[in-house]
Amino acid sequence: MFSKIIVGTSLSETSSKTLCCLKDLRQAGATEAILAHAMNIRDVGSLYSQLRKMAEPMLEEQKKILEDMGFSVEIEVLLGFPAYEINRLAREKQASLIAVHMTSESLFDDTFVGGVAYEVIQHAELPVLVMKAKTAHGQCELVCEEVLTHIIHPTDFSDNAERAFAYVEKLVESGCKKVTLLHVQEQERIDKYLKDRLAEFNAIDQARMERLKERLLAKGAEEVFIEIPYGSATRELLRVVAENAYSMIVMGSQGRGFISEVFLGSVSHNIVRKAPVPVLLIPAVR
Repeated sequence: MFSKIIVGTSLSETSSKTLCCLKDLRQAGATEAILAHAMNIRDVGSLYSQLRKMAEPMLEEQKKILEDMGFSVEIEVLLGFPAYEINRLAREKQASLIAVHMTSESLFDDTFVGGVAYEVIQHAELPVLVMKAKTAHGQCELVCEEVLTHIIHPTDFSDNAERAFAYVEKLVESGCKKVTLLHVQEQERIDKYLKDRLAEFNAIDQARMERLKERLLAKGAEEVFIEIPYGSATRELLRVVAENAYSMIVMGSQGRGFISEVFLGSVSHNIVRKAPVPVLLIPAVR
């Protein structure tokens, strides 16, 4: 499923720490990692050669971390507009996944996280794994050593959500034994005219979720839970994730209703930015 991974690195402590998020993907067939460091041509100018030489020791350290996990690793230093270059490299290398990183507190803890990671996500044609770390007392801490422990999959039953669910099935086949399925009944849409039909909607969506549950059990999952909260999709997903020990969110990057609220408009950063665990985003077919 994820045989070749492009790993975007900013050479920061966060970048090195979050590489541990990739370890469990070896179970999902990942064998090759391309460690990509992109320098912005607007900032580098004539200093490219010097900056590349300065970056080499850290890149070699990160390469060793990935090799110790069992990956075959190559290094690519890119010059251009970083988000474009990383997506271009993914296409040229026929990668199956792009991995970027950020902390769970903010998009703005280093240059890469501040803009490049989000730009990669916005334009990616491949699944993107947003690896996570958190900071405490000025130190970077790991939060994603075992990403296949308990996946949560938010769905709005759109085509893109169904595509994301196919990845959940593959991850179950790769060893994930516990999955939570979540569908948020959107309060803003229902309250005005449809509140009296909420029980009907819940029954319909419960049946849909039960069918998804059966598919996962058939693939080898041992426990599958169903959550159908009522409220704001973004807020409810973040609440449920905060209250439970999930190891990764797997979701579509576009859709109707729920996903549209998350990935379009002024709240487009929220899930990726605020979720305390890694997020695997599956793009719609373009």
